[in-house]
Amino acid sequence: VQLQASGGGLVQTGGSLRLSCAASGFTFSNYAMAWFRQVPGKEREFVAFISRSGGSTYTYYADSVKGRFTISRDNAKNTVYLQMNSLKPEDTAVYYCAGSRAYNIAYSPNSYDYWGQGTLVTVSS
Repeated sequence: VQLQASGGGLVQTGGSLRLSCAASGFTFSNYAMAWFRQVPGKEREFVAFISRSGGSTYTYYADSVKGRFTISRDNAKNTVYLQMNSLKPEDTAVYYCAGSRAYNIAYSPNSYDYWGQGTLVTVSS
């Protein structure tokens, strides 16, 4: 099982980045996917969630990113994305993708079975 996150980098305030997370080794469509982020000394924080396939697709966002970030998935490519617009310095963190067999929204990192290695996003002021 592998989740390979990519797309992080350095961007100025107000800029955009798109993170990707390529999955392998499990049936991607059967897993809900999420993005979390973490800064040194703080707990891993929920960012966005997209439901597993089979029925209507629904998404959830942390209040801090709502309206600026968009999560999406491409089951044909076994990939989940996080489009980040209007970036702010407080968005600076290591971003992790994660997979869960849960049907419902899961905000806790403990609910996720698989994790990517993280990709660093730095937003300069």
